[in-house]
Parts: sequence; structure tokens; C-alpha cells
Amino acid sequence: MARTNQVLIVDDNPHMSSLLSDILDFFDYKAVGASDGEEALKTLKERCFDMVITDLKMPRMGGMDLLRTIKDRFPQLPVVVITGFGTDSSKSDAFAAQADGFLAKPFKVEEIKELLKKHLGYQE
Repeated sequence: MARTNQVLIVDDNPHMSSLLSDILDFFDYKAVGASDGEEALKTLKERCFDMVITDLKMPRMGGMDLLRTIKDRFPQLPVVVITGFGTDSSKSDAFAAQADGFLAKPFKVEEIKELLKKHLGYQE
């Protein structure tokens, strides 16, 4: 699949979505936002993305259900889970569900850059 330089951010907190969008923009990636898993799945049907970054706790459809659905429908699409409730069990659950990365909030810009390098081949 051809690179789009687009990342889908799924988070019900508009401030977090905006922060991630600004960080991705710095690395020349365009962010598209969705406020929950259901909206994200609709967006994934309409557009192609290089990666999905999803919050864990959201209304309607949370991050774990979204992760499982994406891995079922789009197995090659990297999905990174972020959460402000970072426990060892939520991290293990995310990786058991085939997450490609896990970040606890607050995260550092460098951690986003490393994910882009690892999964999308970002080069400085």
C-alpha cells in the first residue's frame, strides 16, 4: 500500500487530538481526527491511513474494541494505543490484541518520533 503520510487520531479529548496533530505536523504527517471508535471505523472505510493512534477510554466504542476490529479488517495497519490510565495490565491487554505500540500519557515528542521511525520509516 502506498504511503499517504496521514495518521488517524482517535480520542474523545479535543485537546489531546490537537496536541497529537501538532506533533505529527512537525514530522510532516497530516492528522485526521475521530472522537470515538465508531467514527474511526467510518473514516477508515472512506480513506487510507499509514497509522492509527487511539485512546483507550472513549464513549460508544473504546480503544481496545477499535484495535481488535482494525486488526481484523486491516491487519497490516499499525495501531498505537495511548492512555492516561497506563497500567501493566492495560499495556499487556493492548499487546495481546496486537497493538503495535503503547504510550502512557503524558508522553514525549521523542516517543512519537520513534513510533513513526519504527512503523512508517520516518527519517530526519
